[in-house]
Amino acid sequence: MENHHHHHRGTGTGTGTGTGPGTATGTATGTGPGTATGPATGTGPGTATGTGTGTGPAAGTDDSAMAELLDLDAEVLHAYLSEVTALIQQLAAELPPRRILDLGSGTGTGALALLQRFEGADAVALDISAQLLHHLRDKARDLGVADRVRTVQADLDASWPVLDTVDLAWASSSLHHMADPDRVLTGVFAALRPGGLLAVIEMDSFPRFLPDDLGLGRPGLEARCHAALAERQAHEVPQLGSNWSSRLSQAGFTIEAERPFVIDLKPPLPASAGRYAQASLRRIRSSLDGGIGADDLATLDTLLDSDEPDSILQRGDLTVRTARTAWVARRP
Repeated sequence: MENHHHHHRGTGTGTGTGTGPGTATGTATGTGPGTATGPATGTGPGTATGTGTGTGPAAGTDDSAMAELLDLDAEVLHAYLSEVTALIQQLAAELPPRRILDLGSGTGTGALALLQRFEGADAVALDISAQLLHHLRDKARDLGVADRVRTVQADLDASWPVLDTVDLAWASSSLHHMADPDRVLTGVFAALRPGGLLAVIEMDSFPRFLPDDLGLGRPGLEARCHAALAERQAHEVPQLGSNWSSRLSQAGFTIEAERPFVIDLKPPLPASAGRYAQASLRRIRSSLDGGIGADDLATLDTLLDSDEPDSILQRGDLTVRTARTAWVARRP
């Protein structure tokens, strides 16, 4: 899922799923190999992945920040990730997948979670970022599944790589970064065996963490940041919020499930939630130049400074509120 945008198109994290609107509450501490869900790409709501090759000196640092954000997304939202993969497992029960494709894999949240669910499977992780794929291979080695994962660096906006037929494909927060998502869906359809499944996860909203009144600056900071981000993304990421049900149907898929996942984690939260909030807001901060006032930028910079007493890492009132939708579709 990930194709990265180095002019910071939305980052998206996550994969989520749910059965029903179920809200995931609880302290969500990530145990286990939490994989990072999501493709990462740009700034906005999504974890996403984008297209675009990173040029310039910023590409490396951008990928490194994205890797951190994707891994934290997988760790903090592990309950949601588990629900999504359980839904897929249920729908794939008749013929468990042997070959899995993660489109816009980022740091491998989807691929690694699915390899845990389907112990007889191997995965191909496809992303535009060599650095994220390197990080994914390190994680796979740490989890003892290095021999079950192959990485492919590719820009799906340029061409569809030659791949063996797969049984299950996963695209989390990556399709909205594609220049032509319909062409990509047609490519996935062709790569799947008849009866094979495609799981698409998209963010309905970029995560929110802060109370309205922070005790510093003007109340409503996070809402103003999100409004500025939405305005920018309307121009830069036109596919965001697209009607994926209709696009999946047009590509020939039969939709087996559409599930909204509402995540609402309350304090006390583990320290990873503070790091997740910091990484997410840093991603937004990088794309807000001129979008919010100087006073708001100053408050945001204070929150994002790990050494400040008012740092977001020191707050005990953080929440994690976000919504994602998962579609699971079958090639007839």
